[in-house]
Amino acid sequence: MRAHIGAEGAVTMTETGTDSGGGPPALQPWLRRPARLAYAVVEALADRIVAGHFPPGSALPIEPELCETFGVSRTTIREAVKALEAKGLVRARQGSGTTITPQEDWNLLDPVVLAATFQHDDQLVVLDQLVGVRSALESQMAAQAAVLATEDDLRAIEALLVRLDTETTAPYSFIETDLVFHGRIMEASRNRLASSIVRSVHTQARTTSLYSGAPDVRACELANVEHRQLMECLLARDPKGAAQAMTSHIEDAWQRRRSPAGRRPTE
Repeated sequence: MRAHIGAEGAVTMTETGTDSGGGPPALQPWLRRPARLAYAVVEALADRIVAGHFPPGSALPIEPELCETFGVSRTTIREAVKALEAKGLVRARQGSGTTITPQEDWNLLDPVVLAATFQHDDQLVVLDQLVGVRSALESQMAAQAAVLATEDDLRAIEALLVRLDTETTAPYSFIETDLVFHGRIMEASRNRLASSIVRSVHTQARTTSLYSGAPDVRACELANVEHRQLMECLLARDPKGAAQAMTSHIEDAWQRRRSPAGRRPTE
């Protein structure tokens, strides 16, 4: 396994082979020493745990081995292990080492855990769950926005819809404006807690192509038809209609991205 260093010292580990015993690949040192050492170690180990290379109930490599692998001090490793424990990924006990916890104990709202989970969600199980959560919360917020949105809110949302109309032929620009469009509706709902939850999980989901798919012009056009139906409900002050329009849009858009055609790599 090799470590690739991304933005802000982020580390992703890729496999280079298996050990002679047929077990999981051995940990390998990273190619370049990151600046934020403990955080980088946490990301690397969290990725390994979530990927199943260290299954629940198994032991994390001992401290001297981790120090040698990552080229860091015991203090750094201890800091990293404490962070992993806070995320629910491991349990450290004096005299018995550090073991991987059951998946039910993992804190999926933690950004590192969530990002790793999405990256390894090949069967789209967690992403399906995410869409369900997002649909439930955003439909509620759409209903609230239909009642609570000010005239300024509605004008701002409508302006974004007009902008989206002009960007259907530029899918990647469309995606970014779409994010702002949904965010503006959440803001108009005045539901700060639901908005915060959606933003947190959605931000992490968008980092993986398993969720984002390969956008195309047709998908953008269909999405904007759904956006317009939602806008009409907001302007009509129809909370039930707005909720249903938002639910249909989120779920239909996900099914388009979820299909093999929707997830094809871009040319």
